[in-house]
Amino acid sequence: MYSRQGVRLYHFGIQDETHRITGTKFDLNQKGKGNEDLIPWITRNLVPKIHFECHEFLAEDKKVILIRIQSTINTPVKFDGIAYIRIGSYKTKLDEHPEKQRLIWNKKPGSVFEKGISMYGVDANKVLTLLDYPSYFELMKIPLPENRDAIFEKFVQEKIIVKNGIKYDITNLGGLLFAKQLDSFETLERKAVRVIIYQGKNKLNTKKEQIGKKGYASGFKGMINYINDQLPVNEEIGKAFRKEVKMFPELAVRELVANAIIHQDFSITGTGPMVEIFDDRIEISNPGKPIISTMRFIDHNPQSRNEKLASFMRRMSICEERGSGIDKVIFQCEFYQLPAPKFIEGQNFTRVILYAYKSLRQMTKEDKTRACYLHASLKYVSGESMTNQTLRVRFGIEEKNYSMASRIIALAIDENLIKDSDPESNSKKHAKYIPFWA
Repeated sequence: MYSRQGVRLYHFGIQDETHRITGTKFDLNQKGKGNEDLIPWITRNLVPKIHFECHEFLAEDKKVILIRIQSTINTPVKFDGIAYIRIGSYKTKLDEHPEKQRLIWNKKPGSVFEKGISMYGVDANKVLTLLDYPSYFELMKIPLPENRDAIFEKFVQEKIIVKNGIKYDITNLGGLLFAKQLDSFETLERKAVRVIIYQGKNKLNTKKEQIGKKGYASGFKGMINYINDQLPVNEEIGKAFRKEVKMFPELAVRELVANAIIHQDFSITGTGPMVEIFDDRIEISNPGKPIISTMRFIDHNPQSRNEKLASFMRRMSICEERGSGIDKVIFQCEFYQLPAPKFIEGQNFTRVILYAYKSLRQMTKEDKTRACYLHASLKYVSGESMTNQTLRVRFGIEEKNYSMASRIIALAIDENLIKDSDPESNSKKHAKYIPFWA
């Protein structure tokens, strides 16, 4: 047994110490308990359902079996309800060794996910059937090479594929971005973006569900067009709107979907980014807690779990430059006088909610203070300060009703979301306000 890029390889018919081929009588077609086929029996009894592949072949005229298993990251794998561990030459139950169990729970990914391999030993012709190579050159705005060798040279250079003898390994980066069909890659198919449209304001009635088929890059434009086609339309919502406009700004939706793709935690298996559309809001989620506080999304130096994926998507102009995306989302909400977006940190997910138009009277206290805080933050990172006047513009409050803005500012101060930039000044008329962290 040996490891390679987060994958464990087990073999039958090869001596561990000398690597000498001895052959094996082990049969993959034998039956498990209850006369069930072996592979389905093993799969059914594993929790969580890890991915593994079995390969049987002849080497030096002797039968060899290779089993490739994805390494566990932060949870032990149990078979028939029991997790085992090998200590020296002995197999024992993991529960009997709590110190070993803690090491597994605390284990972090040892390698960059994008560098991992999604498919091994693929011949050149099959690579071109699995990957949408023309979309790479189109998105990078460079001419499609006239010969296949130049295509492969570029893909190897970009770490989309890796040379493996006379064949190629397709990396997770290559499969995630340019797969013609994500379900062709067993380890990646659950990472597809799901779009769910509900009837009403809750999840009781699902109207439609669509799971992305293509890679993130090759399918991004089509996915965003599909999402925008599903968005509700209002005839007129506020002074900033014309008739027949989408309920949510398309630029904000695009940026938040890109962020969900880039910042997801790939170590959380069985789930991927999700877009849920309701009558009054759109929720965009990704697996994994945010690396930084949701309160600091707008000003903190950008960090990403998947920097290679993020860098690639920025180069293809799929997402904004580093650190500018959330600014644009907040600006779009202010421009159309929508409620401020809400950023939520869950136990193992991150979610952003965009709300449909509400009048100031319809907004809750939390809606108002959140909008006030994000407005002050947006002004601050733009080198300006929030005032009563700028907040009135943000909410569409007439000048004669300046006291309404003053009450919202007072609420935000009480919540410790903003503060007076000059607490020594006695002038309330010209007071300026900054976010609590400034």
